[in-house]
Amino acid sequence: MEKIPVYFMPGLAASPKIFENIKLPEDRFEMYFLEWILPEPHEPLESYAKRVAANIKHENPVLVGVSFGGILVQEISRIIEARKVIIISSVRSSLEFPRRMRFAKMTKAYRMFPTSLMEKVDWLARVSFGNNMITRKLNLYEKYMSFRDKKYLDWAFETVITWNRAEADEKVVHIHGTADEVFPAKYIKSYIPVKGGTHIMIVNKYKWLNENLPALIEG
Repeated sequence: MEKIPVYFMPGLAASPKIFENIKLPEDRFEMYFLEWILPEPHEPLESYAKRVAANIKHENPVLVGVSFGGILVQEISRIIEARKVIIISSVRSSLEFPRRMRFAKMTKAYRMFPTSLMEKVDWLARVSFGNNMITRKLNLYEKYMSFRDKKYLDWAFETVITWNRAEADEKVVHIHGTADEVFPAKYIKSYIPVKGGTHIMIVNKYKWLNENLPALIEG
């Protein structure tokens, strides 16, 4: 039996390490991992998606994207034929953005986000050792958020906020945590709920994903 190629796209600034605990049955699936690349100045998302899609070497693959990666794989599916598109902790249209993101779009407040601080997370981790929760989160950030070039971050924040898809693609399978703090579930129209899942559930709810992804891919 021919194996199904499954391509995974991580979230904003994240490396494929976020998928290190995701395991699909090797007799039925082959797993491949896409990575962020540096954008051209003011590059439209469509152009960026074409350049990332050039790394997909199989016909009719399954595309799985997390957060901003979920937005990107939806754009890639407009360029290539995809067997299925699955998004995790993401949105299917800009109408599912929370109010604060819509406000940021309207006021262009995203331009004031201090992306340069994200490059200095190692310093933040060292000075916050007194708070175990903050330290743990920063350690996770340091481990998984490896693509922290300021040009990329400035482009990524603007591109997410200004994404302008008003109509959701009903064929996209949407897996979402009920406790997602970035894209609160109350704004999401139709999704497969993961109880207690936060925005980083790809890391800490991997058992649920490993149990359910095969059937969602093949179903």
